[in-house]
Amino acid sequence: MSAIAPAHPANPYSPLPPGSTFTEHDWRLLARQWHPVADSSEVTGAPLQAVLLDEALVVYRVHGEVVVARDVCPHRGVPLSMGSHDGEGVVCPYHGLRFGAGGRCNRIPSSPGQAIPAKLHLATYPTVERYGLVWVCLAPDADNPAPLPVMPHWDQAGFQQINCPPFDINGFAGRQVEGFLDVAHFAWIHTGTFADPANQLVPDYVPVETPTGFTVDYVSNVSNYGVGFHHLAPPDYPWLRHFEVHLPFCASLTIHFPGDERLVIFNCASPVSARRTRLFVPIARNFNLDQPVEEVHAFNLRVFEEDRAMVELQKPERLPLDMTLEAHIPADRSSIAYRRGLKKMGFGEFFLA
Repeated sequence: MSAIAPAHPANPYSPLPPGSTFTEHDWRLLARQWHPVADSSEVTGAPLQAVLLDEALVVYRVHGEVVVARDVCPHRGVPLSMGSHDGEGVVCPYHGLRFGAGGRCNRIPSSPGQAIPAKLHLATYPTVERYGLVWVCLAPDADNPAPLPVMPHWDQAGFQQINCPPFDINGFAGRQVEGFLDVAHFAWIHTGTFADPANQLVPDYVPVETPTGFTVDYVSNVSNYGVGFHHLAPPDYPWLRHFEVHLPFCASLTIHFPGDERLVIFNCASPVSARRTRLFVPIARNFNLDQPVEEVHAFNLRVFEEDRAMVELQKPERLPLDMTLEAHIPADRSSIAYRRGLKKMGFGEFFLA
């Protein structure tokens, strides 16, 4: 694999952050991709700390621009996320150096007349705001840039946009995404929210490969109305769940409710480390527009909690890409497609415990 990132400032013999929980091979692959690190609404006045692929980041906004940089003051190494914001940039809490647009140092209080050397500017990363999230690419591949994942219906007229609060999981992002794609666990895990414990059958379905992952159309009679509201579905209504997977860690689920009502859940698992995940979930829908968003947050939080226990308990913690290392059943077609897609991207032993 060709070099795609310079040596890390704190780890001169490798591009990886010190203490990385990833192998160098897989870190390099993951660092080429876009990952969300914060809700856009969180990035206001005070600098915000985020962690992606074991790299501590500071996220701040200045004059409308979002800046994402290593969370280290280049002067004496203090985390800038501990600092403040004075309207012109982030102020280091140790000596008051200030960093503004583009991560450029624009003030040295102790030497106000001195020209500012380039070494005092922050190491920043490409950043995009989309779907109410701040996305970052730590090591873009100039020859083959990764596309940003696409969420259906987000910009479509008549659809409401909702961002659930970030949700932390003590588990690997690959395990979480695979769980999101799994349709056989509805009747066992989600009976407190939407599923029917007596409806366990998984009808056949076929994943279809795409340039960035695969899609699945899954039709069953498992209602997506919440428990207590299943009577709202017409008798024998065929529920279509359309999955679009963007490897490695994003997937959207479009649920076709009766009529033209649609609900889109965008599952974006951000790899904080190999053992921790921060889940971001933008939602778009064109019905129940008067329902308070707090009720939407609360319902989805219950669903996430139902899944969390399984993800955090799975062994091995990571995701075996060698198909012989776990047993598979016919309902696992999405899981198998997911693992094959990751393997095709080149991920290796990192996904093993």
